[in-house]
Amino acid sequence: MIKLLKVLIVAAVVAVAPISVQAGDQKMIEEVLVIVTSDSLQTQGMAMILSNTMIQQGAKVNMLLCDKAGDMAFKDYQASALKPVDATPGQMLRNVLKQGAVVNVCALYLPNSDHKKDDLIRGVGVATPPQMASQMLNPAMRTFTF
Repeated sequence: MIKLLKVLIVAAVVAVAPISVQAGDQKMIEEVLVIVTSDSLQTQGMAMILSNTMIQQGAKVNMLLCDKAGDMAFKDYQASALKPVDATPGQMLRNVLKQGAVVNVCALYLPNSDHKKDDLIRGVGVATPPQMASQMLNPAMRTFTF
């Protein structure tokens, strides 16, 4: 519980740019796609912190984990905890899931690993190319890559 609190505190403290400018008739973007492919723990962690912050600011977050970033979604995932939150990117991913994000690993990830769908943590699915292409082509959805 303390680690979760630290993650939430850091997410609240991190200064992020507004999701979109609210001026005149423009609305804040309501749905985003976050694609994480990096094997860097700090990059993965920042993707989780910013995703959590976007959720707190009212956005619906859809997340796609590919390549080494997909490792965060496994039940047996282990990594070093990041300071100052004292949590691994995988622990932060679980928090993002609890906050309502839709998280999937890419379609190529499991077939090219030694893992099965049952090895994924609860709430993580497997994306399909048509599903992801639809989100990427949606002009109302902003895409962020890490």
